[in-house]
Amino acid sequence: MPGTLYLIPNTLGPHDASDSLAHIIPVEVQQITAKLDYFIAENAKTTRAFLKLIDTSNTLAKPIQEIRIAELDVNTEAKALPALLAPLLAGQDGGLISEAGVPAVADPGANLVRLAHAQGIQVRPLVGPSSLLLAVMASGLSGQNFAFNGYLPIDAAARIKRIRQLEERSRAEKQTQFFIETPYRNTAMLETLAATCQPGTLISIATDLTLPSEKICTQSAAKWKTDLANGKAPDFHKKPTVFLLLAE
Repeated sequence: MPGTLYLIPNTLGPHDASDSLAHIIPVEVQQITAKLDYFIAENAKTTRAFLKLIDTSNTLAKPIQEIRIAELDVNTEAKALPALLAPLLAGQDGGLISEAGVPAVADPGANLVRLAHAQGIQVRPLVGPSSLLLAVMASGLSGQNFAFNGYLPIDAAARIKRIRQLEERSRAEKQTQFFIETPYRNTAMLETLAATCQPGTLISIATDLTLPSEKICTQSAAKWKTDLANGKAPDFHKKPTVFLLLAE
């Protein structure tokens, strides 16, 4: 009988070993994680750091150096996926874990989950932090109708065109549009949004969610444009941020 593939949420940023994870990762999720000795991870180093945090209150099934961690990232080819599930088909339980947040959402694990279903492996999603849903919750924008758009184009002209498309879709469908950006380009993204969107369009930024440095701010494109012109840019350089907009 195949094992179970647990979808394990990670923290959204670094935590000190002395901090309790209970307010971010439920105790039951920590207990399930501690029992596993096979993980499929976006980043093995990050996963080992997370397991060390788990181990502070839930003794791991094996020493960390004996726990098997296979990597699955954006460069993993489709032909490599069956081998990642081989231990589960042999009856071993395993955990899929993202570098941050929940796996298979804005994360390369979705194709593995699809294959697990095709091969008759039970998939169990576990409760934990998702920066995307937390951002929608805290933005004050529409939580009834929203769409995640991944990363926007890097090319300046293509990016402006895409923002205008998303703003028009937001206006027509009364739908919150949200996306993420490589953290070192956060300021450039906000400047482009403020300059491109209509003055009344609401723009929200959610930075370092669940961390002590968490900051969430929602205001009009016009207000963001004024703030930026006056040197009042948010302190979010190189910090993970979710961007959201809702057009009038």
